[in-house]
This record gives sequence, structure tokens and C-alpha cells, in this order.
Amino acid sequence: MSALTLKVAVSLTGQALAAGREISAAPLTIAVLDSGGHLIALQREDGASLLRPQIAFGKAWGAIALGKGSRLLAQDAQQRPAFFAALNGLGQGSVVPAPGGVLIRDQEGRVLGAIGISGDTSDVDEQVAIRAVEGVGLMADAGVA
Repeated sequence: MSALTLKVAVSLTGQALAAGREISAAPLTIAVLDSGGHLIALQREDGASLLRPQIAFGKAWGAIALGKGSRLLAQDAQQRPAFFAALNGLGQGSVVPAPGGVLIRDQEGRVLGAIGISGDTSDVDEQVAIRAVEGVGLMADAGVA
């Protein structure tokens, strides 16, 4: 696969919603972006709070923009807060440096896009994102050191 299609993106959101229900996660919002950081699919579960779409987008967009899962971005942000403040001033969307933004890679390791999830704890968001990516036969890169 050389590009993330709408069909795959919609499948990713479905996988994520199913994974969230399996573990009784809080209502989730899922954003799927292509390798250029463009939104392909967004789904917000009933009951998800107001800013969840922007947070999910920001987790995925940060992963694409910096080329690593948002768990590593969270670690970087603790060490370099001024850099992340500048990033949020420069970027088209705010970078959200918290687990839950996962790069989507093909079997050769090429980045196809990213999925960002928001709604539960960051660790649960990340777990659901990984399960969704692996559920469609792709490789998840959460930035786990």
C-alpha cells in the first residue's frame, strides 16, 4: 500500500471504536490523517466532549509533522517546552504532545499517515489507536522508547 485510502481510514475509525467499546473506554474521537497531514476521516462518539476532535487531530498531526508517535513528543515537550510552544505557533494545527497519536506504517516501514485518539486517558487512547492500526493489517508506531 502506498497511500492511505478513505476505505482504510474509515476501517481504522471503526476498529478504534470497536476496541474502545471492548475495554469500556470513555466516548472517543478518532482522527485519521494522510502522510501530508490532511484529514481523511473523523468520527466522534456520542457523549465525547467538545474539544475532542481538535485534540485527536493535534495528536495525529504532531506525529506526522515531527515523524514520531506522540508518546515521544510528550517526552520531548517536557524537555523542550519553548520548542513546543513555538511549534504550536507555526503549525496549521496545534501539536498535542500526549500519547494517543500513532504513526501508521506499511509493512515496509513507510509512513502512510497517523491516527489520533482522544477521550479517555492518554494511555488508553494510545492502546486503542495501536489496536486499530494492527486490526487493519498495518504497523503502529506509537513512539514507545
